[in-house]
Amino acid sequence: MFERFTKDARAAVVDAQQVARDAHSEQIDTRHLLVALASAPGPARTALSDGGVDVGGLVDRTRADIAAGDELDPGALAAVGIDLDEVTRRTEETFGEGALARAGRVLRGRRKHIPFTPDAKKSLELALREAIRLGSKEIHGGHLLLGLTRADSPARRILVDAGADVDQVRQRAEGGAQAA
Repeated sequence: MFERFTKDARAAVVDAQQVARDAHSEQIDTRHLLVALASAPGPARTALSDGGVDVGGLVDRTRADIAAGDELDPGALAAVGIDLDEVTRRTEETFGEGALARAGRVLRGRRKHIPFTPDAKKSLELALREAIRLGSKEIHGGHLLLGLTRADSPARRILVDAGADVDQVRQRAEGGAQAA
C-alpha cells in the first residue's frame, strides 16, 4: 500500500513518527497522524483550514491531548496500592528532581521503530479505500485525512471537540483529493 503514497502522504507518516518520538509515545495513533497532516502544507491542512478549523489551535490541542494521554494515572495506581506521589518523592529524593521523567525518556528513546495502533492502521487502510472510491491511483494527505475522519478515532474525536464540522472538512478533503 505504501508504494501508492505520494510524497506528502509519506512525509505525514514519517512526521507522525517524529511527533510520537517528541511526545515519548510508545505507539503512533491517529492523533500523531493528525498533527503531522495539520502541521505541513498540503491537501489535508488546506481541507482543515478551508473547513473552518483553526489549524494552529488544533495542533496545539492535539499535542496536549497526546501528552496527557501518556501520563501515569494516579487513581489507577492507587487502586492497586501504589501512591504515585510517594514514589515520585522517594525517587527524586534519591536520584534528583525529574528522575522518573528522565528515565521514561531514556527507556522509550531506545526503541527504533514505533508501532502503529490498530486505529491508526485502520485509518491508513481507510485512506486507501477513500483513494479508490475517488478514482485516484495514489494516496495523498487528503486521503489520509479522509481515513482519519471516516471512522471513530481519537483524531476524529479531537476534531469534533475542537468544534470542527467533520462533514465539511471531509467535503473539502474530497475536493482536494479529486484535484490532486
